[in-house]
Amino acid sequence: MDETVVVGETLPAEVFVPRSRLVEGVRAYGLIVAMWLRSTMAYRASFVMTTFGNFAATAFDFVAILLMFSHIDVLGGFTLPEIAFLYGAAGTSFGLADLLMGSMDRLGRRVRDGTLDTLLVRPVPVLAQVAADRFALRRLGRVSQGLLVFGYALVALDIDWTVAKVVLVPLMVLSGAAIFAAVFVAGAAFQFVAQDASQVQNSFTYGGATLLQYPPSVFATDLVRGVTFVVPLAFVNWLPALYVLGRDYPLGLPDWVAFLPPLVAGACWAVAGVAWRAGLRAYRSTGS
Repeated sequence: MDETVVVGETLPAEVFVPRSRLVEGVRAYGLIVAMWLRSTMAYRASFVMTTFGNFAATAFDFVAILLMFSHIDVLGGFTLPEIAFLYGAAGTSFGLADLLMGSMDRLGRRVRDGTLDTLLVRPVPVLAQVAADRFALRRLGRVSQGLLVFGYALVALDIDWTVAKVVLVPLMVLSGAAIFAAVFVAGAAFQFVAQDASQVQNSFTYGGATLLQYPPSVFATDLVRGVTFVVPLAFVNWLPALYVLGRDYPLGLPDWVAFLPPLVAGACWAVAGVAWRAGLRAYRSTGS
């Protein structure tokens, strides 16, 4: 006789499909972030001041570019609005990644002092706990500053818009954020071994964001190859932005590479995931 399920009857646990680790991680990340947001909003004046400070500090990078263009008309063959386009895209992408994953650079400190052990004994993915640790909403200042510069560039530039270019602009920003986020995770995984390598990680994250604010034409060919084929930061903004701006590609690359950032982001996350799991398995507690 077939079994039926009566409305209101409690089903045995076996019939429920266990939630994936990804869903658990996202849920845990959201709960931890919500906790830090409540803590931040308890001191709203402090939040406003620190956010404005973050906005002002990052704005000095673009002020330096403005001062540069007060003496020149083009830089590496690019005008001020074109460089503002590169700057805004890179700044917004990095700002989003920094907001969501910027706490990953604290992992080395946790490995050294043994506080990572407290995260390992909790029934929550360690990556979610580390990423959400001390979530700093003030980093929205960097995001808003990048968006303002990006908006200025879109207004100032005379772009021959097509459907492909309209779709590519938000795709570029979101994929760039995902690429930077993967670099944050891969850099954190390296700290399982090096323990004191936050500055090495920052050279690829913060340093990479600064690099991408300028056109590839001002850098040596070997460096452009490195950030295209080794650490693919060029897919954050250079390659898709050059397509939108109608510029020639470096290294003689074809036009269709402009649409690869989502695939590159997926590949970066796959590599970062493998590195993270390897680092976590290799971790040995300090015993303290």
